[in-house]
Amino acid sequence: MKIINIDAEIMGGAPVFDGTRVLVKSFFDYIETGETVEEFLLDFPSVHRQQVFGLLELSQRMLSASTLMFNESFA
Repeated sequence: MKIINIDAEIMGGAPVFDGTRVLVKSFFDYIETGETVEEFLLDFPSVHRQQVFGLLELSQRMLSASTLMFNESFA
């Protein structure tokens, strides 16, 4: 299942959950303010649970990759 869509014609090209007009940033805003994944999914029923957990997994992989990159020695 595709997680994110970026299209200039949808929400000005901001990343959205694929098949929706729900901004990925909205999910992180929810989490930042202490809301749960369940609350987000209830408020945005067009977003699939697999997309949210896929986004979290993708974020984790990206963070791990960037951490490795920043910890490399450039000697």
